[in-house]
Amino acid sequence: MADDTPVRDVTDDEVAFFTENGWARLPRLVDPGHVALLRDRALERLAERSRAVTSMVDRAFGQSRDVAETDAYFRDLASAPALGRGATRLLRGVGGVRVQVTNLLVKEPGGGHGATAFHQDFPWMPMDRSAMLTVWLALVDVPADMGSLRFLSGSHRHGLLGRSFTRDGDDQFAQHPWLKELETSPPLDLAAGDATVHHALTVHGAPANRRDSARLSFTVTYFDADALYTGTPYGQTDGLGLAVNRPFEHPRFPVVAHA
Repeated sequence: MADDTPVRDVTDDEVAFFTENGWARLPRLVDPGHVALLRDRALERLAERSRAVTSMVDRAFGQSRDVAETDAYFRDLASAPALGRGATRLLRGVGGVRVQVTNLLVKEPGGGHGATAFHQDFPWMPMDRSAMLTVWLALVDVPADMGSLRFLSGSHRHGLLGRSFTRDGDDQFAQHPWLKELETSPPLDLAAGDATVHHALTVHGAPANRRDSARLSFTVTYFDADALYTGTPYGQTDGLGLAVNRPFEHPRFPVVAHA
């Protein structure tokens, strides 16, 4: 089914913008008709999720992790050749990419979830290189005041800036006030099927949902297929038997594209 998943290729202009800014908007990345099917499946899965608040992340949004492992439609989307090709082009210099994780995300209105603190994705990761990006696909229309992502343009060029979501007040602005000198991306109004993509070193966050309905999205993260496992403790990889200083050769991290 993956070959039939209606996903377009990224353009040269989008690659150039991503290289410069560390993020890009990808309009109509997935056909809206197909997104409607995904949205119905997402709502079913998210209704089954645990509502327990066990971390600071849980205050910002709800999630159903690794959805592609149990749902063929999301698995086919994550492994769509166009997405793999796009991730390989956007990361530049990698020979191919693996899927790191897939998520369904929900940011509920009315105080159900708050703002997402500005952070980098990579500080938690057990990979030996930071060539990693996340595609964030809107499954409903997401106007800016519903909580679409905001990015600090060019922040991916400043390296590893530390973890957030470990204690109150540890967002990237609090840790590194100089980041306020960087340009923040404009508020983005996304239609269902539009996506944003950001590098794992790009500082990003999102405001609370000020609308009456839930923000709903699907994310897939890709990383350099040649990356080596460092052994850093991480819930997704602990116990899988991965060998330190060897590639992520495991069914949970399939290679989806080669240059």
